[in-house]
Amino acid sequence: MTKKLRSSLATILMLMAVTGCSIPGSNWSEKKEGQMASKISLQEAAEKADAIMLDTISSVQPTLDWVHYAPTKSGCGDYTIDGKETGAATRRAAVMTIVSEERRGNLLGVLERLWKKRGYKITGTNPSKAHPAIFAQTPEDFRMSVVVGAKGQFFFSLATPCFIESEVAPPRTEANGTPFEGEHVPSPSVHSDFWSATTAP
Repeated sequence: MTKKLRSSLATILMLMAVTGCSIPGSNWSEKKEGQMASKISLQEAAEKADAIMLDTISSVQPTLDWVHYAPTKSGCGDYTIDGKETGAATRRAAVMTIVSEERRGNLLGVLERLWKKRGYKITGTNPSKAHPAIFAQTPEDFRMSVVVGAKGQFFFSLATPCFIESEVAPPRTEANGTPFEGEHVPSPSVHSDFWSATTAP
């Protein structure tokens, strides 16, 4: 791995850490009708995260080619719900469509407007030319990010708050990209007449 690639990956991981798990807190017992109850299982929370991820990526037009990668779960320390241990899950996706430098800002704008339209709060941005990013939060405190990595590859991360601990299955939502083997996500390789174009939109 080259020094430049290691630096890019380190930047992406640092930015993604901002979307780490969150503890709902006591106000979760007072959530308004229609919002998620804190007593659902971690599996149910992960499925909600998968649905948000799928909605986000599939809403982009022209269509993006994407894959799931590296879903994880972690404990929430001493935080409990009704005396039960809790955990958080993180879902991740990588875009395999080649997004040219000229179209990256356009795609970030599409995603930011989509999240705002869904009622999500934009909690931060990174204006870096090399690795721009957007961070958002749903009303139920699911934390998400989109980060532009090496070769302009878009990486999505979505972390749940802490819910009652349970086994968590891999994402069941269907990605449209070609599955890959190994731990490392391949570089984007799918051409798009729109997203890969080297002219301004």
